[in-house]
Parts: sequence; C-alpha cells; structure tokens
Amino acid sequence: MSVLVVLERAGGVSLEAFAAGRQLAGLLDAPVSAVSLLGPYTADAFTAALEAHIRSAGCDFVLFPHTYQTRDYAPKLAARFGRPMVSDVTGLRVEAGAPVFVRQLFQGKLNAGVRFTGAGPYFVSVQAGAFRGAQPETIEEIAAAPGAAARVKAGEPFRESERAVDLSSAPVIVGVGRGIQDGENLALVESLAQALGAELGASRPVCDNGWLPMERQIGSSGQTVAPKLYIAVGISGAIQHLVGIKESKTIVAINRDESAPIFEVADYGIAGDLFDVVPALSEEIRKAKE
Repeated sequence: MSVLVVLERAGGVSLEAFAAGRQLAGLLDAPVSAVSLLGPYTADAFTAALEAHIRSAGCDFVLFPHTYQTRDYAPKLAARFGRPMVSDVTGLRVEAGAPVFVRQLFQGKLNAGVRFTGAGPYFVSVQAGAFRGAQPETIEEIAAAPGAAARVKAGEPFRESERAVDLSSAPVIVGVGRGIQDGENLALVESLAQALGAELGASRPVCDNGWLPMERQIGSSGQTVAPKLYIAVGISGAIQHLVGIKESKTIVAINRDESAPIFEVADYGIAGDLFDVVPALSEEIRKAKE
C-alpha cells in the first residue's frame, strides 16, 4: 500500500491535504509521497502527467486539495482508471483494516462514511480546514505533459470577484449564525459589533435567508478571515464555517448548546442564551470605554 499527495501550491490547503495523506499512511502503515506539477495548467496536460506517474509508481491512494483546479481535472483522472472519486473529505479512520473517508451531506447536517471497494487506485480530495497542515520532507516535481495540452490553451488562473466588504483585513469580527432566529434580531449583534468597533460577518444560513448580504458570509463558500478576535454568536460550528475562521487569533463562542462544535475550537466559550448574553456583554464593553 502507498499514498500519493498531489500538491497544487507550496502552502495552505495543499499542506492540509498532505497532513491527511500522512495520517492515512500512518493508519495503513504505508509510505507517503508528495508531487507537484510544473507548467501551464490544462486539465488534459495535468491528467496525462499524473496518469503516467501513478501507473509507474503503483500508488494505491491519491489525495488532492479540494480546489477549483483539482475539481476540474481530478474526476477526469479518476475516470482514466475507471475508479470513483470521493470529494470534500473532512476526516478519515480505519475500520476492519479498510480506510473510511468522512464527508458531509446536506450542508453539514450529516456526516457520511465512504469506503472504497474493488481494486485501486482510489482518489480523494480533502476539504480546506479539515486537517492541520504538515510540510513534506521532499516534493517530487512532475512536468505537465505538453502534448496533451494541444486541444486547449491555458487561460488566466481563477480569481474570485472583488467584494464591496473585505473582512479578510478586519482586526475584530462579530459573526452571527442561525441562532439569531430572525433578521429582526440582528440589531442585538450589530450593537455588540459597534461597541467593539468590529465588522459584522455571518454563517451561510444567515446569508441564505437574506438577513445579511452574501458578501458578509464567512466560510468555505464565503470569505476567509484572520482577525485578532472573532466572536461567534449563535453559530453551531459546521466545518464549512470553521474553514473560514481557522486563522483567527482568539475565538469567543456564545451558544446555548453546550455540545455545539464551535466550542471545540473556541478559546473562550459562553454557554448561554445569546439574547441575554449579547446585550449584557455590549453594555459592559461600553462601560469599560467610558
């Protein structure tokens, strides 16, 4: 058994994918290696180069960071081997000697364990923020197959559109989740943000309901933030949101559910009703400033 991790770039989610690969290799008592591809990107060129490498090296598991680029070519690569691909993996374990890959369903409401059957290689992409990054000791560089790029021409790399609200540079952010219950209750959290001189962010349900604009969404499908202080108000802590706040220096969680996942990553937690806690906290902050 062997594990191969395909790195897209030097840091970030690629190193998280390598951490997942190293964990899998440890569970299987197998070697792990890392490769990165050189040359202009096209799905045909990257697929051809990796196909040749995998067939030559005889890899059993191939892991990728779950990015726009790998979403473009990794399924094509898996199809070359006639194998399925498990995407957006957030965890893994071994049961009865076989790896089980965990991915979320219904916007994080359910966790599903997926086990491959049949012969490998097996293809997996790793969700950003699901693993703490690890640096490979060595990275083999593979040239993208130039002849395979003949059908298409490489374009500009994907870039997200500019946002009217940039939360990535905010030193203090108050994030609000579905625990606020209704858009009319946002004034409570806005008052706390004003008292702190903070920007206001939100989890996906708040934006999906139209209570705040989508440009204030934080998470895997929104903005990634790294404030000195992040206060999560009424946010349960789905992995999609945790991805967006993982670089926060200090996280304070306010939630009445003591078992909410947000408390697992919070530096400080207040288990209480936000409708009682937030007004009291806002008042104390204002008094301290007087």
